Amino acid sequence: MRNLRLLLLSLLVLAIPAISHAQFVLSVQIAPPGLPVYVQPAVPAPGYLWTPGYWAYGPEGYFWVPGTWVQPPAVGLLWTPGYWGWSGGAFGWNAGYWGPHIGFYGGVNYGFGYGGVGYEGGYWNNGAFAYNRSVTNISNTTITNVYTKTVVVNNTTVNNVSYNGGTGGISSRPTPEEEAAAHEQQTPPTQMQTEHVKAASTNHALLASVNHGKPAIAATSKPGEFTGKGVVAAKAAAVENKAAENKAAENKPAENKPVADKAAPAKPMAAPAASNKEATPPKPPAARPASAARSAADAHAQPAPRPQAAAPKTETRPPNTPKSSAARPQPAPQPKKENPAEEEHPHQ
Repeated sequence: MRNLRLLLLSLLVLAIPAISHAQFVLSVQIAPPGLPVYVQPAVPAPGYLWTPGYWAYGPEGYFWVPGTWVQPPAVGLLWTPGYWGWSGGAFGWNAGYWGPHIGFYGGVNYGFGYGGVGYEGGYWNNGAFAYNRSVTNISNTTITNVYTKTVVVNNTTVNNVSYNGGTGGISSRPTPEEEAAAHEQQTPPTQMQTEHVKAASTNHALLASVNHGKPAIAATSKPGEFTGKGVVAAKAAAVENKAAENKAAENKPAENKPVADKAAPAKPMAAPAASNKEATPPKPPAARPASAARSAADAHAQPAPRPQAAAPKTETRPPNTPKSSAARPQPAPQPKKENPAEEEHPHQ
């Protein structure tokens, strides 16, 4: 029964094109992984627009939908990526769509022109799409409608958080322009895009539980083509998301652990100091021959320090020096020989 529900859930995800982007078509308790690090494949031909990769959810958990170049359903339309958002105690998926302007996509930095707000990878110019060289891979010499505009965003998705709101999520909110775009005519993903998602959902290697956030197929030059020269592998995975379940209470034990760790070292610090003091009393029993000589020479206080002529042997052992400090005849040697007194200073 559970498998049947998961199957229906996956079919619902694949049916996203028929649902408005403003609705949560899927809600999950666990946050999606961070966006992996990868490079953009070259534009296959003029007229293709970039759609960034993202984490989708299926019966076996999160899986990566590779970024790819696609042909828009009509001239003049731009792609607004989908995004995960925290609401009502769960993460909900907002589907992407085509429209005359870029709408809100959670402030997620997908890279390659999608820096969190709008799109800086190009624009429509008299029916032809012009590509920005600074954030787009233009290595095809047949594409001449290009320009260069510096964009102050990362060109790759480095350690990007992949969701909006919740613990550790992005706190961006729609701008007035993005809110206006949400009320414009919207066109769902093309059939090629839908097939692209289906192909990714059946590829076991794209599961987050398998690739650990570093998919071997991070991007493709065309939808559904997961083999060949146009396939790009992820260079690295994003930093592990510790707020995966979005439970702030789980962060408190982690904060208490460092406190316990700091208290733990303090005890060993006191232990060595105590052990040094305890080391001196046990050593006198080991030096009983010297104490015997002192007891035999109680009538002579001066001969007592002379046996310490053998003290150089005890100097090799720092704990033996406190013997002279503990010995009562200590005042007597000070007036006659300064060496014992000088030997005590280094140990202090």
